Amino acid sequence: MLPIDAAAHSSRWRRRHPVDKAVLGLGLTVLAVSLPPWPGAALVLVTALVVLLGPAGVPWQRLWRAYRVPLGFCVTGAVTLLVQVGGPGGFVSLAHDGPVRAGELLLRTSAASLGVLLFAFTTPMSDLLPRLVRAGIPAPVVDVALVTYRMSFLLLDSVRRVRDAQAARLGHTSRAAAWRSLGGLGATAFVRAFDRAARLQAGLAGRGYDGTLRVLLPEARVSVRFTAASCALLAALAVLTFALERPLT
Repeated sequence: MLPIDAAAHSSRWRRRHPVDKAVLGLGLTVLAVSLPPWPGAALVLVTALVVLLGPAGVPWQRLWRAYRVPLGFCVTGAVTLLVQVGGPGGFVSLAHDGPVRAGELLLRTSAASLGVLLFAFTTPMSDLLPRLVRAGIPAPVVDVALVTYRMSFLLLDSVRRVRDAQAARLGHTSRAAAWRSLGGLGATAFVRAFDRAARLQAGLAGRGYDGTLRVLLPEARVSVRFTAASCALLAALAVLTFALERPLT
């Protein structure tokens, strides 16, 4: 199980309905994208951090390990705005408003990423996907997503086991050995993926599969109080943003 999935299953908000957490987490993401970057996105970023580390109870070590990957993409995208190609300054030169635009983009994207992580760290996919059928998503699409989600963990476990076996047999002692091990790893994972898919199909057929995967879901109801508090927080952030709005210079 990936660390973010393990955190979602052990989250304080695990038993809350996904709609409750979607209103808050995805609402913060929408605010980060739609509000002015300063101070809107900055307020959203701070709020998402406080909620993640406080009420949601996400350990900061796990949050950082998950956040540093999208943050790297955010920084990479922002750095490109610091320069311009062509123009009177030469083939490559510093952009006139580069630092301002880069700062705005970094604030927006990093805050939006935290909003998505808030939802991901508190909502296991096994709780979310089956409920999508009630939201109007076709059942076959949800079934494919469920099987893919399950198979991805099995594939990752197989890859880890093969890598451990190769390392125990000194398969990574040199560059040539590492390349041979990588080729063997890819071939083994490919064969095992098809083998597991065939076994899954046979198992479903033996259990009378009729085109719909039926799973048990934990009892959860949409909390009017939690949703109302989330909406009030989002509205307060929007009002505070427009009250404090200043250009980022």
